[in-house]
Amino acid sequence: MNISVAGIGYVGLSNAVLLSQRHHIITYDISQRRVDLINERKAPIVDKEAEEFLASKPLDLYATCDPQEAFVNAEYIIIATPTDYDISNGHFDTSSVEAVLNQISNINPGAVCVIKSTVPVGYTSSLRQKLGYANVIFSPEFLREGKALFDNLYPSRIIVGAYDELKPQAKTFANALLECSATQSAQILVMNPTEAEAVKLFANTYLAMRVAFFNELDTFADISGLDTLGIIQGVCLDPRIGNFYNNPSFGYGGYCLPKDTKQMLANYHGVPNDIIGAIVAANDTRKDYIAARIMAKNPATVGVHRLVMKSGSDNYRQSAIIGVIRRLIAKGINVVVYEPVVEDSMIFNAKVIKDLDEFKSVSDVIVCNRCGEELEDVKEKLYTRDVFGRD
Repeated sequence: MNISVAGIGYVGLSNAVLLSQRHHIITYDISQRRVDLINERKAPIVDKEAEEFLASKPLDLYATCDPQEAFVNAEYIIIATPTDYDISNGHFDTSSVEAVLNQISNINPGAVCVIKSTVPVGYTSSLRQKLGYANVIFSPEFLREGKALFDNLYPSRIIVGAYDELKPQAKTFANALLECSATQSAQILVMNPTEAEAVKLFANTYLAMRVAFFNELDTFADISGLDTLGIIQGVCLDPRIGNFYNNPSFGYGGYCLPKDTKQMLANYHGVPNDIIGAIVAANDTRKDYIAARIMAKNPATVGVHRLVMKSGSDNYRQSAIIGVIRRLIAKGINVVVYEPVVEDSMIFNAKVIKDLDEFKSVSDVIVCNRCGEELEDVKEKLYTRDVFGRD
């Protein structure tokens, strides 16, 4: 099939690389740098599997900044553009999705559009009813930063949401994803698009709830002088709970969980709830607590070791530590950051230091979300809630 992909971020790139194993793929992006990197068979993001596939696999993949070239012959067009949460109106900013849909309607109105961007519950229906876009289905992604292609190669499930007249096309698209996966064994679920949108937001809200739960367990143990690790191990040996997603942190962060939980809460307007609102509030409470614990050490300078949330990722958007940094600076604490992926000399009003030895030297307290060998020589300075990565 001829398939186009709009947006070369984590979602767009991983889908493009996956499908280009068997199909002709043209990716479209407004960034010339990203387009050039794809055509040079280099990944514009940090993703081990994507880097390896681009460098070594015979992929039928091409990138362009020209929407006419990208969309004109496509049977399916995957839309994977950013939909950041807009605090001012309490909803995702879906303008980038609509901009692409407008281009498609002028260039190739017969193409089936597959929205992979995260959207509010009811968004696909509103496109159909208010804006007149009929050939639109929604297919949620469940990807980890730095492991996006891996998660597409080994999907937990493949979900497509379509109205009845588009369900044959939706099944064809789902089968294309399945056939390009490594195991070809994931379950396919075809449902109403509004239900598929809800699956995405409820799944991420549940994950955020789990993070918040273990963070509050850690807060209790920390204040009470108890062993967080022992409690977590005892709790998680229950097979109904499981030993995963349970290492305390500075809050849930990353590109998806903060915005998806806020959007989920916004969708609950007029719907009775206690848990959904508490999940959103718990993240701020955790950051308040972490900042207070750091300030209690009376440091002149706090060093933050890495902004990225996960190893193998270069993305620090909405990292939980950012909220802690802002709280510390608001209290007059001098904050420096060690982050090799940041090009600026200042970020979030904190000085960026590229030399690790200099960073260690100037920092009275070093804050790190996850411990690593490079900080072994300054263990006495560390502040972390990482109970699995420390002695």
